[in-house]
Amino acid sequence: MIELPWPPNQLSPNNRAKHLHLTGVRNAYKSACFYAAKAAGDKISGNALLCITFHPPDNRKRDLDNMLSAIKYGLDGVALASGVDDYGWSLSIRRGEKIKGGLVKIETKEADDWSA
Repeated sequence: MIELPWPPNQLSPNNRAKHLHLTGVRNAYKSACFYAAKAAGDKISGNALLCITFHPPDNRKRDLDNMLSAIKYGLDGVALASGVDDYGWSLSIRRGEKIKGGLVKIETKEADDWSA
């Protein structure tokens, strides 16, 4: 299992900041997720199912699609750490319980272990 930090608010698709000003935030989050994936030691293949559970930092209502969009650069960091292209990944997303500071948990299943 890989535990990623909660994405910064600036990466939310509802954020109105100019994209030009977000480059540093994107790169920092991608790097943090890269190192979290390396520390977990889980190698993810190019055709895995990623079961993503979002544990928000508070009780605010958040759309699953917005949370998934916010971790896009984090998933790129995980793919980089695994040495694969994330093109073949399938995703399963859900909400989890609130955790102080927020957390994104990723469990993986290889293509042979899951059915469509």
